[in-house]
Amino acid sequence: MRIYLVGGAVRDELLGRAHGDRDFVVVGATPDDMRARGFQPVGRDFPVFLHPQTKEEHALARTERKAGRGYRGFVVDSDPAVTLEQDLLRRDLTINAMARDEHGALVDPFHGARDIGQRVLRHVSPAFVEDPVRVLRVARFMARFAPLGFTVAGETMALMREMVRNDEVAHLVPERVWAETRKALSEPQPSAFLRTLHECGALHVLFPEIDALYGVPQSPQHHPEVDCGVHLELVLDQAAALAPGDDLVGYCALTHDLGKALTPADELPRHIAHEHRGLAPLRAMSERLRVPAEHAQLAELTCRHHLDAHRALELKPSTVLELLLAFDALRRPQRLEPFLLACMADKRGRLHHEHDAYRQADYLRAARDAAAAVTSQPFVEQGLQGTQIGEAMRRAQIAAIAKVPR
Repeated sequence: MRIYLVGGAVRDELLGRAHGDRDFVVVGATPDDMRARGFQPVGRDFPVFLHPQTKEEHALARTERKAGRGYRGFVVDSDPAVTLEQDLLRRDLTINAMARDEHGALVDPFHGARDIGQRVLRHVSPAFVEDPVRVLRVARFMARFAPLGFTVAGETMALMREMVRNDEVAHLVPERVWAETRKALSEPQPSAFLRTLHECGALHVLFPEIDALYGVPQSPQHHPEVDCGVHLELVLDQAAALAPGDDLVGYCALTHDLGKALTPADELPRHIAHEHRGLAPLRAMSERLRVPAEHAQLAELTCRHHLDAHRALELKPSTVLELLLAFDALRRPQRLEPFLLACMADKRGRLHHEHDAYRQADYLRAARDAAAAVTSQPFVEQGLQGTQIGEAMRRAQIAAIAKVPR
């Protein structure tokens, strides 16, 4: 029985990055051996155990054989005779197929360290095509490592295109698509996630509403980047910079402009009412991916109202109040911030506008605080009742917003 540190911890150490959880592979052991040593079994699909003291995951070395469609269609073999190299062979990328033994020696049969040095994401074996999740994982790793100069190997991109053509990607379950997307939106460069999926054709299959934005023109006066898909990439990266690791802001940014793909050709490059047209495809996408309710709701509000935020300094105080109430921002002030950050990302997500000021955000925060400071107590003391109190509060809130400097 031998235990090896594997996967991301080894990769990140070679990259000089901090790593989180450590995963281990155990060679030459049975489930009974693990239980006898105090390990707690937790795996459902294959034998995984928690260390009795550290609680770190230890999986028995295994092989996988394709036996059906999708990422669940595998037969797993965790016989004690399975070697470490056989276990590493089933992994997706060479940079994830390295191990360290108990003495710290690197085990690297597929040259992952070389690919780290060359900044390449490369598949381990032709079996890469058997698991469609790997298309999403490569795209997600690009969102993480593109800032370090990583690219996808040409032969790996060819396999990803093959998986799209063979309809493997179409068999991904919504929960897995969302799980990988959510992680990608939390990475430093989520635009690389979109570009990678777009390049291999998977974006059209998994996110047709987003894929439809590529090639749609915008006015170069307001959008020097012109292409709506390119604009979205810039917005996503701005969102990642403004709210690192925040996938809620990321999802609002990702979906704010879906209506531009539905603009009639005779209206281009203008996009009149795109904030309304975008609601139907946004709802369809959120429902299909089974996105959490808060993400779906705030994304819809952002789609519908992002132009209101951009025009905030010109809006009437009563309209500003309506905007704040749409987000329930007086009672739940935390709901306004993801919206404001997504709107700021939208404004800065344009070529040569990366550092534009966005006074609208500070104004709307101040307007929210001013309106929220209005309470019912003075009107109750005046003897007002029922709807009279609500109307008096509304007038006072509008008056408070009117005093906020613009």
